[in-house]
Amino acid sequence: MAHHDTHAHHDDHAHGEHHDHGHGPEKGIMRWIKTTNHKDLGTLYLFLSFTMFMIGGLMSLVIRAELWMPGLQFVDPEFFNQMTTLHALVMIFGGLMPAFVGLANWMIPMMVGCSDLALPRVNNWGFWILPFAFTLLLGTLFMPGGGPAGGWTMYPPLVLQTGNAFPFLIFAVHLMGISSITGAINVAVTILNMRAPGMSLLKMPLFAWTWLITAYLLIATMPVLAGAVTMLLTDKYFGTAFFTAAGGGDPVMFQHIFWFFGHPEVYILILPAFGVVSTIIPTFARKSLFGYDSMVYATASIAFLSFIVWAHHMFTVGMPLAGELFFMFATMLIAVPTGVKVFNWVATMWKGSMTFETPMLFALAFVFLFTIGGFSGLMLAIAPVDFQYHDTYFVVAHFHYVIVPGAVFAVIAGVYYWLPKWTGVMYNETLGRIHFWLSAIFINLTFFPQHFAGLAGMQRRVPDYAVQFTDFNVQSSIGAFGFFVSQFVMIYNFARCIWFREGMEKAPARVWEGAHGLEWTVPSPAPYHTFEEPPRLLPEGEITAAHDAYDALDRHKINP
Repeated sequence: MAHHDTHAHHDDHAHGEHHDHGHGPEKGIMRWIKTTNHKDLGTLYLFLSFTMFMIGGLMSLVIRAELWMPGLQFVDPEFFNQMTTLHALVMIFGGLMPAFVGLANWMIPMMVGCSDLALPRVNNWGFWILPFAFTLLLGTLFMPGGGPAGGWTMYPPLVLQTGNAFPFLIFAVHLMGISSITGAINVAVTILNMRAPGMSLLKMPLFAWTWLITAYLLIATMPVLAGAVTMLLTDKYFGTAFFTAAGGGDPVMFQHIFWFFGHPEVYILILPAFGVVSTIIPTFARKSLFGYDSMVYATASIAFLSFIVWAHHMFTVGMPLAGELFFMFATMLIAVPTGVKVFNWVATMWKGSMTFETPMLFALAFVFLFTIGGFSGLMLAIAPVDFQYHDTYFVVAHFHYVIVPGAVFAVIAGVYYWLPKWTGVMYNETLGRIHFWLSAIFINLTFFPQHFAGLAGMQRRVPDYAVQFTDFNVQSSIGAFGFFVSQFVMIYNFARCIWFREGMEKAPARVWEGAHGLEWTVPSPAPYHTFEEPPRLLPEGEITAAHDAYDALDRHKINP
């Protein structure tokens, strides 16, 4: 059996070399505009995401500069509110979601052993919608009346006071949603229909699992957001009164609809991060992932529960007591599968032969700091005390602990982890570690003091504050500027790998000693077309788990 497999794989490589002369990438700009190759589109998504992170980061610096001291310093309150709204929309829809779609584009076909995503042209279209969406969104800043200034949640009646920018905001949100849905359908169809022979669902890498579940969340929730913003549009221009109390509507109904999307959305941002971390920790602990099946079930449970907890964002709107109790207990329940995941990551590391390369450092920071965000989330879940925390900086601190040292650190870890496979050269490990320590220190300096400011009563989304909050805000602002500047170490490190490769250390096919998976069976840099014929795993009966199959492949010298 093994012998036969080896031949199959070598033939495969011969085919690959033969085909590549026929259809390598086009030259010039048209390659990127017309491409349907999953690697090209993954690259485009990652570059777009990086650009949006920088723009959103500059907006956050406007916010932190204004909050450096009490009183009004640099911008007027109206512009400050536009910055908070756009910072959130740009970071979530422009930074994080395209980053994970980019990682999925690059890695999922290689992980499950297929040649490309299932719908390559839809993939191209889904990407090219986004630059137009963000042009519309950012263009609102230059319109009469300025950009939207209604919090990232776009609550009526406040958001209905937006000037000429309003329809552009709604249309941009629609375009982002269409792009997300196309990406999600593409990933789901690829994973369900195009896995290599012998790779059953419970033998897939965990990154593929977390993305499959995320894809279903996206398909279920993005239309809900689309419905909510369309109702806002008709309220403003077509005389409906969905959310206008004077016309018999209910502004709180918007909150229900919005958070029915918004709560699963935070899991859309974090589940792929779980997948990345579940890939990296076993590699650098030199052990297989502890409790693979329980990780899959925990991910599915989190996704299911995320649909029945939405109103914990709304404890202060005057819900009936039974409603508050239901949403309080349902929210606490999510801590159980999440705790299972944290336990499994720690158990994976237990007694492993751990090394601390840059991807592992970011993954470890993820586990530790994401857990802090989880604990503050449990505090917010308790309805009676949430009355005190609601709309204070405590919520800002909680959310950013989950998203920045959580999701963003996972994206950075994933890029460090797979970059040698993409570019064929090793990044500079020393620069990677410097980048990690600067980021870890500054991100805690930015958001940890906000817990105390919030507990002391400082409200969120305000451009000015009482003098007793000054110390916490000075620390936060120093941290924010430090975090932004420290990202330039990463930019330099990655730019060398992408554009200036002369004299750099070449990456082997298996970049990391403890790495398992089909993506490590192809050369680095990964060829433009990877698996023209699917790799064959050993028959079901002979393998107990995914990594055993890969070990079997490795033993028979399939790794070039």
